[in-house]
Amino acid sequence: MRKIYLFNAAFLFLWTANPAFSQKSQLQIARNSVGKLQIAIGNKEDEKKQLSILGEGIKAAESAQNDKKTKKWPETWAIKAYLSSYVSIIDSDVSNSDRYYNLAIEAIDSAKRLDKFQANSRLISASVYNVNIKKQEKGNTAYANNDFLAAYELLREVSDFFPTDTTLAINTGLAAQNIQSFDKALAYFKRAKDNGIKNPVLFQKLSGIYSSKFENELAIKSLEDGMKANPYNVYLTNDYINLLLDSEKYTEAIRVIESTLKVESNNKLLYFLYGYLQQNNANNNTAVLAYNRALSIDENYFDALYQLGLAYVNSANEVLKSRKTEGSPSFTSYINRAEVALLQAHEINQNDKSTVQLLIDIYTRKNRLDKVQDLKSKLEEF
Repeated sequence: MRKIYLFNAAFLFLWTANPAFSQKSQLQIARNSVGKLQIAIGNKEDEKKQLSILGEGIKAAESAQNDKKTKKWPETWAIKAYLSSYVSIIDSDVSNSDRYYNLAIEAIDSAKRLDKFQANSRLISASVYNVNIKKQEKGNTAYANNDFLAAYELLREVSDFFPTDTTLAINTGLAAQNIQSFDKALAYFKRAKDNGIKNPVLFQKLSGIYSSKFENELAIKSLEDGMKANPYNVYLTNDYINLLLDSEKYTEAIRVIESTLKVESNNKLLYFLYGYLQQNNANNNTAVLAYNRALSIDENYFDALYQLGLAYVNSANEVLKSRKTEGSPSFTSYINRAEVALLQAHEINQNDKSTVQLLIDIYTRKNRLDKVQDLKSKLEEF
C-alpha cells in the first residue's frame, strides 16, 4: 500500500499558531487535530490513538460546517476532507471506513468549489491522495470478488491519478479486459509498457489483444519488445514462434528457433517445432534429427513420435518415387523405422486415429493383413 499523504510538521505548527482565529473556535480545534495527528504518526501511536484524534477533529469540523459563518470557508471543508480521508484508510471497520470515504469525497467537492484562491490546496491535495488510496483498496476488493466493472471504474480513476504506477496500470487493464473492453485494456497495458515495465505477461497481453483485433504486425512487435526486455523467456518465445507460424512467416520462425536453441538446448517443444518446419520444407532428414533431439529429452513425447514416423514414411515415399520399387534397402529401412516410431506413439495414445491409419498403410505395404485387420477393427471402435 502507498504511504498516506502527510504534511510537513513545521507547516502545521505555523498554521495552527495563526492568531486570526480564536483558540476556542470549533475550526481551531479541527486545525489542532491535524497537528496532533501529525505528531501521533511521528510517534508511531496506534490506530486507536489516531482515531481518537481524528474523531475529535471531525466532530469540530462538522460543528464548523454547521456554523453560519464558517460553513462558507473552504478551510472548514478542506480539514474535514483530510481528516475523513485519513479515517477511511486506517479504520479497520469496513462500514465505518466506507462511510468516511464517502464523507471525504463530499467534503473535497465542497472545498474545491469554495477555495477560489487555492489557499487550502495542500489539504485538498492530501485528501484527494488519501481518497485514491482507498479507491485502490476498494478496486482490488471488487476485482477479487469478480466485480470487474466496479473494479475497472475504481482502478481507472486511481491509475489516472498515479499514471506512472505500472502495477496499477496493469490491474486496470486486466479489469478492462475482463469486461471485454479491449481498447481500454490496451490503453492501460500500453501505459504500463511506456513506464518501463518488463513483466513478460504484459507483452503477452498486448500481443493477445492486437491478435484479437487482427493487427498481427503489432502483435508480433509487442512480443519482440517483450523478448528484448526478457531475453529467451520461454513463454514469450513460444508465443512469438506460434504467431510467426500463424502469420505464415516460416523463414523467420526457423531463424528464431535456431537462435533460441543455441541458448536453450533442452527445450523439446522448440526441437519439435523446428523439425515440423523443416518437414514442411521437405527436409525430412533435418526433421528426423530434430525430432530425435526432442525425444532424447522426453522419450514419450507423442507429437514428436508421430511426426518422426511420418517423416520416415515421407522419406520412404521419396525413395519409391526415385527407384520405382518397394524392395530397395533404403525404402525398407525407412518403413521399418516409421513402424517403430508409430507403434510407440500408438502405445502412448491408442485413440489417435491418424497414428492408426499410418500403421494400417505401413502394414498394407508389408502385406501384414492380420495387423491391418486388427487396426481397422480399432478404428471402428473409435
